[in-house]
Amino acid sequence: MIDDLEYNTEREHLIIPEYGRHMQKMINHVKTIESKEERNNLAKAIISVMGNMQPHLRDVPDFQHKLWDQLFIMSNFELDVDSPFDKPTKELFEERPEPLKYPQNFPKYRFYGNNIKTMIDVANTWEAGELKEALTFTIANHMKKCFLNWNKDTVEDAVIFNHLFELSNGKIDLRNSEENLSESTSLMRTKTKYSSNKKGGHQKKNSNKRKRY
Repeated sequence: MIDDLEYNTEREHLIIPEYGRHMQKMINHVKTIESKEERNNLAKAIISVMGNMQPHLRDVPDFQHKLWDQLFIMSNFELDVDSPFDKPTKELFEERPEPLKYPQNFPKYRFYGNNIKTMIDVANTWEAGELKEALTFTIANHMKKCFLNWNKDTVEDAVIFNHLFELSNGKIDLRNSEENLSESTSLMRTKTKYSSNKKGGHQKKNSNKRKRY
């Protein structure tokens, strides 16, 4: 009996460990059967067992397709059975995906981020009016916040207006505007809307001040 013991270091590597070693042995056994009809019947039985091991995925689309793919993967693509789906190939699974194409904008003012340029482009498509004016000041306030997060210092509104004019290719000009952006202390505030009261609970801050933008 001691001679029949198997150690993990001597056992075959499991291709998909989630199904366990007995499932792997069943698949290896099916590969040795000469009758294709018998192999097909056993393969369907194995697929049924694999499905029972993951009942929460039964309603997932293409679940059966996934099980058959895993069956061929665990057989090292050496199992010759009839599948209701296209049999995957080893080359397909070993093929490396195409590298993702990340945007390479290299903006001049990187502390504003790429999303600011997208917001500015959207604002340029809007017709002149109160909505566009509100959007442009919202963008300017966000730019000021980004500037402060990066530089950790105060910044004049004129600097933000000049940057916005430059990034919008001169289409958004707030340089002569009489409106002021939000205060630096307000933009850099990190406190939550709720503050602890003396009783240990939370009390919502009440503020009567309203900002236009």
